[in-house]
Amino acid sequence: MPDLTQGLRAELARLAGPAGLLTDPADCWPYGYDNSRRQALPQAVVFARDEEQIARLVRLCAEAGLPLIARGLGTGTTGASVPDRGGIVLSFERMDRIRHFAPKDRLIIVEPGLTNARLQQAVAQAGFFWPPDPTSAAVCTIGGNLAHNSAGPRAVKYGTPRENTLGLWAVNGIGEIFQTGVLTTKGVVGYDLTRLLIGSEGTLAIITEATLKLTPLPEAKRTLRAVYTDAHAAARAVSAIMAQPVVPCALEFMDGAAIALARSYRELDLPANSGALLMIEVDGPASCIAEAQQAVAAAARTPGLIELRLAATAAEVAALWQTRKALSPALRQIAPKKINEDVAVPVSQLGTFIDGLERLGQETGIRIVNFGHAGNGNIHVNLLIDPEDPEELERAAQCLDGVFALVLRLGGTLSGEHGVGLEKREFIARELDPLALRLMRAIKSQFDPKGILNPGKTLPLA
Repeated sequence: MPDLTQGLRAELARLAGPAGLLTDPADCWPYGYDNSRRQALPQAVVFARDEEQIARLVRLCAEAGLPLIARGLGTGTTGASVPDRGGIVLSFERMDRIRHFAPKDRLIIVEPGLTNARLQQAVAQAGFFWPPDPTSAAVCTIGGNLAHNSAGPRAVKYGTPRENTLGLWAVNGIGEIFQTGVLTTKGVVGYDLTRLLIGSEGTLAIITEATLKLTPLPEAKRTLRAVYTDAHAAARAVSAIMAQPVVPCALEFMDGAAIALARSYRELDLPANSGALLMIEVDGPASCIAEAQQAVAAAARTPGLIELRLAATAAEVAALWQTRKALSPALRQIAPKKINEDVAVPVSQLGTFIDGLERLGQETGIRIVNFGHAGNGNIHVNLLIDPEDPEELERAAQCLDGVFALVLRLGGTLSGEHGVGLEKREFIARELDPLALRLMRAIKSQFDPKGILNPGKTLPLA
């Protein structure tokens, strides 16, 4: 890795401008981590200011052979923004403006450092929302959402960032600025580079501006909680719900282990024999919300249903969500350094998947807790471990290998919305067709011929 010579430091300082560059290791360390267990020291941190500055920085890094890693606010879970090879971290926390808001066209143009929460607040005043809503929406950035194609619960009805982004401005690996996409909801001119860049974790280009497609806020919403005897019963209900015409805006799942864990943290108003739980939200026009809720409730009444409750007030909605909200603090308390993998399987395979996870837990002695976005088969598999115990870590690695093998056997994918980064990189070749992988590497070389943009992430090492 090239050292930061006096000349390079001087050039970086000129590009970054006053108070725009960090080089002291003590200052740089906070920019070397994400929400995984990984951390590495960057050689410098540059704060993004505008597109032309970024283009000049890319050209400088390409000439010097320095890795350049784009970073939002570090909420990712796979090490994708960790500078494991040193180099420069390009922080977007100060590049967070709304460039243009066009309610009549249902679009907004933003810089990548804007947080999801601030975007939602801005557009809600005009009666809109941007569908992607990751759990970390309060602090995650739009650039990070796009880099990982992070979606959240509403994806079951409204789609992921790929379905809700019209176009991008970006800088490739040799410092060229280019535009992708359109300002309309239809457009088939050329290849779809917008969707290609979304989910690429900053390995192809650095996004500098995004045109996002907005959706009108629904007039009404209804919330239900369905409790089942076991995961198979809940899985059957998910299939039934997703097979009828009314698509819920959220369909969240917790297995029996997750319910037991939440109970250990807080007193919960649940039947004693609860083996699985679905949180269901339906939205739409006020004039037909009752019928929509009734249709979804009817589909949820499958064999094994213990209780189905509808919230009538905001307080009752909060009470129904209490079980789900109790889970995260309980997980943090019991296993603050757990392994959290987000995978997705076909909805019809959910019951088989949960069964397989239970067997893996028994075989390896690893406690597994599952919850997630059941409507699109996106399950967060949590291995509760002590990373300071080498023997348990070894068993956890065997368990994780088995989890991924099970996912692929059921026709699933190894990452639903958390990305690949470093955490899943070595498993990806199991899922990708060899020719497809070769084409992806060729695409990477076209966008980034010097290999400086977030090197070593997403694709397995050649």
